[in-house]
Amino acid sequence: MKLQWLLVLCSSVAAPPLQAQEGPIQHDAEFYVLQAQRAEQWVQDDTAVDEALAAFRDGNNGQPPNIVSVLIDDMGFGDMGIPELNAVRGYDTPNINDFSDEALRMVRMYTEPSCTPTRVAQMTGRLPVRMGMGDTTVDIAGFGLPGSEVTLAEVLKQAGYATSHVGKWHMGDIAESWAMNQGFDYAQHAVHQQGQLTIFNDDAIKEQVSVAIRDYDDKYTLDGWFRPDASAMMTVIEGEASGPIREIRMDAGERWNAAKYDEMNQTFQDKTLNELERLAGGEAPFFLQYWPMIPLDNTRAGRDGPESANGGLYVDKMQLLDQWLGDLFARMDDLGLSENTIVVVMGDNGHFTKYAPQSGFTPLIYAGGKGDTTEGGVRVDAFIRWPGMIEADGLLNSIIHVSDLYTTISRFAGADGFIPRDRLVDGVDQSAALLFADESKARRDHVIIYSVAKPEAIVKDQLKLKLPGPGESAILAKFFDLYRDTREEYSVSTEVGSWGGQEFVRILGRHKARKEKYPDTPPAYGMPYEGIENIRPETQQAVEAFMIKRASPQK
Repeated sequence: MKLQWLLVLCSSVAAPPLQAQEGPIQHDAEFYVLQAQRAEQWVQDDTAVDEALAAFRDGNNGQPPNIVSVLIDDMGFGDMGIPELNAVRGYDTPNINDFSDEALRMVRMYTEPSCTPTRVAQMTGRLPVRMGMGDTTVDIAGFGLPGSEVTLAEVLKQAGYATSHVGKWHMGDIAESWAMNQGFDYAQHAVHQQGQLTIFNDDAIKEQVSVAIRDYDDKYTLDGWFRPDASAMMTVIEGEASGPIREIRMDAGERWNAAKYDEMNQTFQDKTLNELERLAGGEAPFFLQYWPMIPLDNTRAGRDGPESANGGLYVDKMQLLDQWLGDLFARMDDLGLSENTIVVVMGDNGHFTKYAPQSGFTPLIYAGGKGDTTEGGVRVDAFIRWPGMIEADGLLNSIIHVSDLYTTISRFAGADGFIPRDRLVDGVDQSAALLFADESKARRDHVIIYSVAKPEAIVKDQLKLKLPGPGESAILAKFFDLYRDTREEYSVSTEVGSWGGQEFVRILGRHKARKEKYPDTPPAYGMPYEGIENIRPETQQAVEAFMIKRASPQK
């Protein structure tokens, strides 16, 4: 059956070339509540930031800083940058710990509860619910980040930056969602994520990491399309902007396994170092994004590399990643880049607690993990280093949301004029707070925490409200004081709710009212893997099966 016979889908229009825009960025309602109280101070802070950035450029041959972003998968708060916490868990990450001594720790960095929404928020500066990207998919799905979204790479590219992405991406399996079509001059990344690549590959199935895929006698099975085949799915793609895109290192008929996973991860590391050297040799400032797939690695098959006293599957690979990041930092030193480059290293959400304790990781200070809206799901280690500009070995205890990186990095790069003004941008400019390590200069004091498309909690200052569900009495809503109760075990509902309950209700009300002017929209839909030049026959068959299932009667 021809694929086009089954395609009855809508597709978003790619974003047009950006132009520097006049007028303010449009934010969510609480931004304006703070602005009404602090506008005069913000004007003074903006002037100080402008002066600091101008001074940097004067000392850097008129150029803005280079930017390197490292986003590590499923790392909870306390796993990086604190050797004492490494020690009690039985592993060592000396290179990341040394880096943390050179950087400012963003102590209250909030992400989204899982991989895809956090990456969407960092790339677009917008809550993922705003474009239907709040969920995390594992296999063929036929949707992704719309081309109409304006990514950080597109903003920086308009300001003259060279852009490159290596590693995980996980924002869709349709062409318009891929990094090379979302503002990156070059990209090499996995189409899907570790569900395909380390949880239900052939070796993982043998080790019972995944159950009932191919580890049983299927004589009673009728539906041959029910169980995914990791080897038939698209794996890693490579391409340049507006150029051909190809799957790499996977031949027709080849099976995906633990050895292929190791090969992929090593190649991502090697390619990142190569891209660093290539970009350093150019005349333009650059934005290099390295999103590793490890430490997630769910099998014992063929394991080598550093071993820890902990011995956990992820912890051992975290020690390997630490070595790799040490090599990255050393190469930056060798190339003379460290002084004029902003480096951000952070986790994307809490631990994958489903695989605790065999992963070696369990939540430490905060309760919960990946997928949860408790603090353990959305609080991560986060560091930013910019020598001579941002305080080394410092702490910033202001609330920062991952979307703020979009707006703040754009400001550091002198590219904030290219942030679109025709939509709501959730990320706020935290440049003054970071440059001066001063909580009083922060521009955010709250986050609304979503689970997919449903708001489940609000944090304001140190207080957190777990939103009551449908049919639940608001009188019984649970409040927590996060300074006193990091694990959200001792509700202070009456103590806070008696004076603050209505204020939290109003925060959510203003947030919903703002959506009337800037309503949420769906993701982009399309043909999975369309545009790949060398699609394998088994991959084409998997897409055909997916499209038949999608076209089957729903009502």
